[in-house]
Amino acid sequence: MPPASWTRLVALLAGGVLVGALVAAVVVQRPATAAATVEAWALEADGTSATQPAKLARLAASATHGGPTTTSTGETVDVQVSDSLPADAASPLRWAELVTSLPHGSEVSQLEMYVETLDEVQSVCGTDALGCYGDNQLIVPGEMTPGDVSPEEIVRHEYGHHIAFHRTNPPWDASDWGPKRWASAENICALVSRKEAYPGDEGSNYTRNPGEAWAETYRLLAERSAGITTASWPIVSTSFFPSDPVLQAAQQDVLHPWTRARTISAAHVFGKRVGVWWTSVTTPLDGAVTLGATVPAGGAFDVALVSANRKTVLGHAQWTGQRSKRLQSTVCGQRTLFVRVTSKGAPGRVRISATAP
Repeated sequence: MPPASWTRLVALLAGGVLVGALVAAVVVQRPATAAATVEAWALEADGTSATQPAKLARLAASATHGGPTTTSTGETVDVQVSDSLPADAASPLRWAELVTSLPHGSEVSQLEMYVETLDEVQSVCGTDALGCYGDNQLIVPGEMTPGDVSPEEIVRHEYGHHIAFHRTNPPWDASDWGPKRWASAENICALVSRKEAYPGDEGSNYTRNPGEAWAETYRLLAERSAGITTASWPIVSTSFFPSDPVLQAAQQDVLHPWTRARTISAAHVFGKRVGVWWTSVTTPLDGAVTLGATVPAGGAFDVALVSANRKTVLGHAQWTGQRSKRLQSTVCGQRTLFVRVTSKGAPGRVRISATAP
């Protein structure tokens, strides 16, 4: 069953007018010694054209050659190449080697790659598309495209979407928000709260879509890994252009994916007097935080999650049983939080357990 939504690579016409009526892309200026910036190109989501079963079936039934292809790294990539492409683009091994040369993890083995003529790509991805990706299926042209966008550029960007598809970033979708370490380094949560980033928006706020910013960051990371240092940035807002720490976070997301939250536990014994106990929780990454507490039976205890200033209360844990309380919250830019437990004169041991990214 095809995915509900794919990303499409769509050409920009001369003068920066986006086919499909998207906003014009921005370009980071290259050094004076670098070659001229390529024509801008961009992605947009399309919930209909690329997802019609008949179109995908037509692609699968088209005249192609290839299949699972083992590269020099010993990894295998499933590549199908159109019989209509010229000889210099016709080798499945060429494309499999390109993919395994990119920074990647185990997700590479789940990729299905279709290398087609531009006409064939557009018959599946959409009239103005240069390529598309969805649910492990990557469709790209094996030839230069309008604006002299190379197939390699398209593959790098689209493989970034493949990376995100196989990463997690709870409570958000990594495909829309980007993987966890990169999204935290780029402050995506804070940008969204200030309406400066729009996850999943492939329309008027396309250039501020963090899912596309992640894919472009990955492309840049892959190019630098290949020794390409021209640093073109033609798709999304320059505000997303990655600093070195952000690129390092992206590389960690690729090579060492985040998988689960950490758990922090602590305990404190209260006497008969009114008292307050503070304990800190480090939160190096953005995401979901869960706080649980076990308190003495019949005791009057308030359990709160408090920001680093020890003043702003983010929430109070609520009763879930006779001796248990629980709170769920979200870390959004804070790198240290505090748990504050207040006893109103009830003695006994309080245990807290917090999970955080």
